[in-house]
Amino acid sequence: MGKQIRNFMNFVREQGVVGLAVGLAIGAQVTVVTNALVANFINPIVGFILGDTDLANLKWVVVEKSINSSRALTIEYGKILDAVLRLLAVAAVIYVVVHWLKMDKVDRKKEK
Repeated sequence: MGKQIRNFMNFVREQGVVGLAVGLAIGAQVTVVTNALVANFINPIVGFILGDTDLANLKWVVVEKSINSSRALTIEYGKILDAVLRLLAVAAVIYVVVHWLKMDKVDRKKEK
């Protein structure tokens, strides 16, 4: 039992599991902050420019429901734009944080 615990502790130290856990926790919080930034700052500006206050509500109705048919075809491209903006914002925030903390140089030192 003691050997298994030692092996596990070596695994945690050598494989960077603690760093991975910290990175995941920080990444989750960066995502929350970035989503708030996109939802409350970027989307209203883009929505104002495009003429809709909520970007996620933008859609293209190809076929409307009729009295004879309950079928409709709606393409909700606003949700796609919203998701793309969120992805770009998260990537930009992570990029800035990595460069501000000079974390990219830490990896280079490990390689040498």
